[in-house]
Amino acid sequence: FPTRRSSDLARQPDQIIQVVLGKDEALELKVGDQTSSLPLKDLAAAVKRAQGAKDSVSAANSAVVISADKNAKYESVVKVMDTLQRAGIARVGLSVQLVN
Repeated sequence: FPTRRSSDLARQPDQIIQVVLGKDEALELKVGDQTSSLPLKDLAAAVKRAQGAKDSVSAANSAVVISADKNAKYESVVKVMDTLQRAGIARVGLSVQLVN
């Protein structure tokens, strides 16, 4: 595993890459103001492209946030996370919306 100082992990990300899983299992990648639809098999490569060069500061300090429709299967969300983690993409998290 790559080692990082805890101060690096606590820092706010320079860039947030959002992966949106729709109720029909469709995936969208949102980077800045650009949104693109893509299949799961292309997701890791697209996220890496969005992060920039592997050794760049932006790649090390970008966060990937997965948002899923409330009707999406839990298994599908896990598949997305697994795909990103197997590709070596760090700082992957889930977006949580609290219900009032």
